[in-house]
Amino acid sequence: MSATDSSRPPAGDAGSTKVLPLMTRDEIEDLIAHGRQIIIHRGYVLKLDGWLQYHPGGDKAIMHLVGRDATDWVDVIHSSEAKERMPRYRIGRIEGSWLNFRPPIQGGVFRTMEEIESDRRKGINAISTGEDNSSSSSRAPSPVFDVDTSALRDRKSASGHGAARSGSVSSASTADNVPLDGMSYLDVITREHIQLDLEKYPAVDEATQAHVIAKYRELHQKIIDAGLYKTNYAAYGWECFRYLSLFALMLIALSYGYYVVSALALGFMWHQLVFSAHDAGHMGITHNYYIDTFIGIFIADFVGGLSLGWWKHNHNVHHIVTNAPEHDPDIEHMPLFAVSHRLLGSLRSTFYDRVMKYDAAAKILLRIQPWTYYPFLAFGRFNLYVLSWDYIINGRGPRKGQAAALRWLELTGQIFFWAWFGYGILYKSIPDNWSRFVYVLVSHIASSPLHVQIVLSHFAMSTTDLGPQESFPQMMLRTTMDVDCPRWLDFIHGGLQFQAIHHLFPRLPRHNFRDAQKLVIEFCKEVGIPYAYYGFSTANGQVIGRLAEVARQAAIFSKCQETITKSKNFDI
Repeated sequence: MSATDSSRPPAGDAGSTKVLPLMTRDEIEDLIAHGRQIIIHRGYVLKLDGWLQYHPGGDKAIMHLVGRDATDWVDVIHSSEAKERMPRYRIGRIEGSWLNFRPPIQGGVFRTMEEIESDRRKGINAISTGEDNSSSSSRAPSPVFDVDTSALRDRKSASGHGAARSGSVSSASTADNVPLDGMSYLDVITREHIQLDLEKYPAVDEATQAHVIAKYRELHQKIIDAGLYKTNYAAYGWECFRYLSLFALMLIALSYGYYVVSALALGFMWHQLVFSAHDAGHMGITHNYYIDTFIGIFIADFVGGLSLGWWKHNHNVHHIVTNAPEHDPDIEHMPLFAVSHRLLGSLRSTFYDRVMKYDAAAKILLRIQPWTYYPFLAFGRFNLYVLSWDYIINGRGPRKGQAAALRWLELTGQIFFWAWFGYGILYKSIPDNWSRFVYVLVSHIASSPLHVQIVLSHFAMSTTDLGPQESFPQMMLRTTMDVDCPRWLDFIHGGLQFQAIHHLFPRLPRHNFRDAQKLVIEFCKEVGIPYAYYGFSTANGQVIGRLAEVARQAAIFSKCQETITKSKNFDI
């Protein structure tokens, strides 16, 4: 049986007496064309329209999987309890492997049954995958240019895959061809990036990706068999001791008037606490949705002033479309940063539902982004406040069900946070406005290494779109790097230095990442996927290099636009 052939029911379905109809590809395309939210999971066809408003991870997390075999995404992100409820949404089953459509939210165009029959009568027999006919979509996907993948495979077999690339793609080959208009220049760079990725990673044809998927599922079973999903509660005991020690230091220093020391202790505590909130958001502590959600809300909202619901809404999409410039909110920071040349083309964000304009501010800020990168990250927590308030106040989370009710718990948490921090510490315990200002600044900057750690594993990695047939594990490893550090420094990084492993297994307890790393490296060698693993300073150098490269591309892009404008004016 093919790795993508999930038509055989899993063991948990063996006792089911309901026989679901076998559905054709045309029938599924017709449903999606009529606006139905259809995914494939373990060989079954799921219609998730009714779940869209209840989903704790937000509706867009589902929408990015429409028309795809979402088995691996669903299985590693969701708890066993959530997966046990999925059979109620089954409407049919498929036979054999599944060729993914491009989801509508990403620009995929789908035909109704009448249009399919009309095309058939006209002799149009091309299989619709959302790739070939996406140009008519109002939301165009990333350009995916036709490449002879068989030729690339032959070239790989002769030369080998090689090590992970240490620098970003140079645009020197196109920099001298300035007569291009701006968008043509961006398309040339896109082609170069796609070509490099296709040469570096396994081909995205069905057979190759089926092999990658089969080996990944074997890897997942090894992870389970090794007991790596078992939480190390003793490690959390030490973490709680560290949190309480920092909190006590903050209070003691505050009482003696050592405001800078107190602010540093508070900032370091926030920095450390976020790691556990992250674990809770992924159900990686107790593996129970309700318990971990309440732990996460207590840490994030009541202690940290940030919204766990916003984070889940944002972070689930990030885990599904990692490093996609128009879909992944974690790399959408225009006009402050751009880690992909494609953002120079004023892309429309499907997450924020707005155009990320390459405007006058962006033209200035992107030119200097290698120098403004760390200063802006130092103030990142203030932006998180704004995003959290926007999410809670405007009700951007689930609109129905128990997850919707958590909005009021989060609102309570926000009020509690500003009562103890804003009123109790800043107003009542600090005597003057200047000291209050310094306290806020120091405490918030002290927590900023977290922001560096969060973006470090993605900003220097691939942002290309290799099409909907690319498997989950290959996409995660292509867009994510791990950062090397000695074991005794793990508490500073909080496990986030193993982002590639985390993306492969989001619910895996972070204290087990080092043990999982050995198995992941073996998997990468077996399937020929480079495992990006760098030291902390090298990884930071890669990020700055990527920012400098995009800044250079922005300068060339502007030069192209100016040249074309002058040429048109001259013609007139």
